[in-house]
Amino acid sequence: MYISGRERKMLLHLLTAVEEVKVKDLAEILEVSERTIHRDLKKIEHTLADYHLKLEKKMGLGLRIEGKSKDKEQLHSLIIGEAATDFTPEERKAIILTMLLEKKEPIKLFTLAHELGVTSATISSDLNQLEDEVESFDLSIVRQKGLGIRIEGNEAKKRSALSHLISQNIHPIGLANQLKKQIQQNSKRRNHITNRLMDYVNPKDLEIIEKRVEQACKNLPYELAESGYVGLVVHLTLAIQRLQNGDVIHFDEDYLQKIEGTEEYKTAKKIIQELEFDLSLNIPVDEIGYITMHLLGAKLRTDRNNLMEDNSLDIALKANELIRNVSKLLKKDLADNNKLLNDLTIHLKPAVFRLKQGMTIKNPMLKEIKRDYFDFFQIVQKGVVETFPDINFPEDEIGYLVLHFAATLLQVEGKSNLKALVICSSGIGTSKILATKLMQKIPEIREVENKSLFDLEDDVMREYDLIVSTIPLEKVEGNYILTSPMLTEAEIHRIKKEIRKKSLIPKRKRSKEEKNYQSLNKLETIENYSRAIMSLLRHFSVQSIPENQSVETILKSICMELEECKIINNKESVLLKLLSREKLGGLGIPNTYLSLYHTRSVNVMIPSFSIYSLRNPLIVRGMDGEEMEIHRVLLMLAPDVTSNEVLEIFSYLSSLIIQEQETVRLFTNENEQQLKQFLANKLYDFIKEKI
Repeated sequence: MYISGRERKMLLHLLTAVEEVKVKDLAEILEVSERTIHRDLKKIEHTLADYHLKLEKKMGLGLRIEGKSKDKEQLHSLIIGEAATDFTPEERKAIILTMLLEKKEPIKLFTLAHELGVTSATISSDLNQLEDEVESFDLSIVRQKGLGIRIEGNEAKKRSALSHLISQNIHPIGLANQLKKQIQQNSKRRNHITNRLMDYVNPKDLEIIEKRVEQACKNLPYELAESGYVGLVVHLTLAIQRLQNGDVIHFDEDYLQKIEGTEEYKTAKKIIQELEFDLSLNIPVDEIGYITMHLLGAKLRTDRNNLMEDNSLDIALKANELIRNVSKLLKKDLADNNKLLNDLTIHLKPAVFRLKQGMTIKNPMLKEIKRDYFDFFQIVQKGVVETFPDINFPEDEIGYLVLHFAATLLQVEGKSNLKALVICSSGIGTSKILATKLMQKIPEIREVENKSLFDLEDDVMREYDLIVSTIPLEKVEGNYILTSPMLTEAEIHRIKKEIRKKSLIPKRKRSKEEKNYQSLNKLETIENYSRAIMSLLRHFSVQSIPENQSVETILKSICMELEECKIINNKESVLLKLLSREKLGGLGIPNTYLSLYHTRSVNVMIPSFSIYSLRNPLIVRGMDGEEMEIHRVLLMLAPDVTSNEVLEIFSYLSSLIIQEQETVRLFTNENEQQLKQFLANKLYDFIKEKI
C-alpha cells in the first residue's frame, strides 16, 4: 500500500490525537496550505476505509478518526512499521545525518540523492540546513570536491549526535518498551526512518547490555530513573557498535582520575568487564569514564532531599538567584516559595553537571512549550543567562526550567477527594505541570502522583481513582485516560466526564489491613519528623568564639565540645571530614557574613545544628570561589545512615538560610532564644504541611 510521507504524518497525528484536529492546525504542522490538506484527506479516507475506519468531519470542531480501537491500532502499527516510498523533509535530513555519522569515508552527493529519491539540489539544501545542528555537537560537515561529503569531529561527539538522533526520532517509551520486553527483531524494510535508526541499535547487543546494566545498578544505593536507565543502555549499545567498527574514543585523563574512587566508577568498571566477556571485545578504560558520568548524573537526579551533599547548597544558591531574577522580570515575587527552590535545585544539579561535561539532553516538548509559553520562555531564558553567565544553557534545558516555574505559577489550593496517577514520558518538568494543571482545573482531585513505565504494576495502579497518561498503555484499555502533556480544554472536559461516571460507581473499600497499614505508616512518618525536629531544637545552640583563631582551630574546639556532649563519638574523624569538605569548595555563603560547614559521618550519633559567633571575623573562600568575610559559622551534622525525614528537615533548613534577606539577618545577628523560637515556628509550619 502506497502512503506518502505527508499522508503518513497526517494519519499518525489524527490517530494519536485526543480531540478533534482542525485543518488549519494540520496545515501549520505540515507546513503546507489548507487546500493541500483537503486534497490529501480524500486519499486518506480511502486508506481508512480499508481498515473499517471513518474520517468524521465535525463542523466547528475539526477532524477525528472513528472506529474500533483494534482497527486503529492495526493501522497505526502498519504506518510506523511499514516503509514509505518517500520522506518528510525532517525524516530525510535525519537519514542524511545518520548515514554521514556512520560512514568513515565521504559519501557522494549523487549517492545520497539516489538513496532518498530526490535531486542533488534538494540534498544540498538539506545539508545547508543541517550545518547548524551539526555544529551544536562540535562537528562540521565537510564537502570535498570529487570525493564527497563527510562529518568531521571526534568519535565521542559523533556518538552523542547519533544518540540525539535516536531520541529525537524514536519515542522514548517505544524504546523503553523494547528494553523491557527485550525485543530482538525489527522490520526487515530499511527505508523508514525509525527502522534505519534502530538498525544502529543492535538487538542482540541491546539485550545483553540491558541485562548487565540492570544487574550492576542493583548494587547502587539509589534507583536509576527511566530516562537515565534508557540513556545509559542506548549509550552503551552505540559505544559497542562503534568499537566493533574500529572507532576509538578518548576520555579526559585528569577527570578520570578524579572519579576513580567513586561507587559509580566501580559499577561502570564491572559493567565493562562483564560486557568484554559477553561480547568477546576489548573495551578501553575511557569508556568506563563515560558510563561513570551517566551514573553520576543519575545520582544527582535522585539525590532529592539533601542539600547537605557536595555542591547542593552551591546549586541552591544559584537556584535562589534564578528565582529572584525571574521574579524581577515577571514583576511577581516567587522568592518565598520553598518548594520551587527545592525543585529547581533538584533539577539544576544534574543539568549543570551535564552541561559542564558536554552531555546533551532532549526535551520532546520543546516545540509545544515555546508555542504555549513563548513570552514566559524568553523571560526564563533571560533569567538563566543572568544567573549562569559562564554556562551555555540550550533551549531544551530552558524548556524544563520553564515548566518548573509555570507549575508554580499555576499552583492553586483546593479541596478534593480523588487520588490520580500521571504517567508521562517527557520528564519531571512535564509531569509536574500536567499534575498541577489537573489539580488546578479539576478540584475533585485531591492528590496527584507520577510514575514511570517501569513502575506500572496491577497492584500499584489499583491504588488510584484516576489514571491519566500521555502515552498509550498496553493491557489497560479503558482503565486510563489518554491526554496530551499540556492538557487541553477538551481533555479536561473528558476527565471531568469520567470523574462524574466514576462517582456513580461505589469506590472500592480498602480492607481493614490496608487501612491499618496506611495509618501506621503515616503515624510512623509523623513520629520521625517530630523526633528529628525535637532533637535538633533540644541540641540547638548559639555560642561565642572569643579568641582570634583559625578555622581549623575553631572546628577542632567545636568537635571536642560535641564529643563531650555525646553528639559525636570521634572528634578527629568528624574534624577531618569537615576540613575535607572545605577543600572541595568554599563554604562561605555569598552576600552574607555566614559560612555553612556540614557533613555526614558514621561518627555523628544524633543530628545537630549549631551556630558559632566570631568576635574576630575570618576571611574564607565563598561558594562562588571569592574570598569573603564571615562573622558566624553554621554547623550541620547528620549520621551517615539516617532517615529521609531527617534529610528533608536539613534540606529545609539549608534552603531557609539562603531564601530571603530577613532570614539571613536573623541568622547573622539574633541570639539563641530568638533563633530557637524562629526555627520552632518554621519547623512547625514544615511538619504541618507534611501532615
